[in-house]
Amino acid sequence: MLNRLLKTAITVLIFTQPLIAQENKPVIIASTTQIADFARQIVGDRAIVKSILAPGADPHTYQVTPDDVQLVLGADLCLENGMNLEGKSWMATLANDAKKPLVTTTKGIKPLVIEEQGTTLSDPHAWFSPRNVAIYVRNILDALNRLCPEHRSEYEARAQLYLQQLRVLDAWVRQQVSQIPPQRRILVTTHDAFNYFCTEYKFNANNSFLSIAPVGWSTGAEVGAGMTPERRRMVIRSIKESGAPAIFVETTINPKQIREIAKETGVKIGGELYSDSMGAEDTAGETYIGMMRENVLLIVNALK
Repeated sequence: MLNRLLKTAITVLIFTQPLIAQENKPVIIASTTQIADFARQIVGDRAIVKSILAPGADPHTYQVTPDDVQLVLGADLCLENGMNLEGKSWMATLANDAKKPLVTTTKGIKPLVIEEQGTTLSDPHAWFSPRNVAIYVRNILDALNRLCPEHRSEYEARAQLYLQQLRVLDAWVRQQVSQIPPQRRILVTTHDAFNYFCTEYKFNANNSFLSIAPVGWSTGAEVGAGMTPERRRMVIRSIKESGAPAIFVETTINPKQIREIAKETGVKIGGELYSDSMGAEDTAGETYIGMMRENVLLIVNALK
């Protein structure tokens, strides 16, 4: 009898220890899948990192749910992109209402400026430059060092490795893009998510190295107005004048409009790009480096 009780106790202990350990870990809540990935690269298994947005969700138009409120109530630290990415500042509102510390991970990034219907704003899609991601990582690292100073050396070691990987990624992207003749480096996507990418890697020279897109910089009516007849005409004219070999849809945006434009201009669809969120688990784009790698391969194959 005693042996059976001991075996039962040992079994319970074995199966509950991981749960107890997990409960003692700090909880980090990020607004987007990219920011969650950056945080995971630093904390390893030392913290639980969750993203409010699911893969394929649009941060501009996202509507907060009661589950999100509960998630943030259990957080030790909240991370947002900022610069109006989270439409109507939903992440900041969640954190402030729950009285949780909030870090804006784009702090220190020199933003590109977008002018849309008389409104001037900072482009929030800064992660499309790996050099900017290094700033995201350092901001997250600083916050984690304050939250868990006992793991500082471990966090900094992981961050240093990831920063090296970002430098390799940047060099690899430049090498891949060099296969596309400059006159064919024309990137047309659904909305203005790729300004930093175009600026960094010299796409759309005739558009000041900025995105060419039928939908404005935002897919939400809170700032941008979406696709207007004037913008649609501008994009069609740009495609025809530039001789773009292909145009691209995005994983977070309804492809109907860009497909209609492709049909009207006679240009092929080059594929589907990751933009405002990464891919689902067990897909090639489930990490930031993975999504960038797959985007670049798709763009190069369609345009070179």
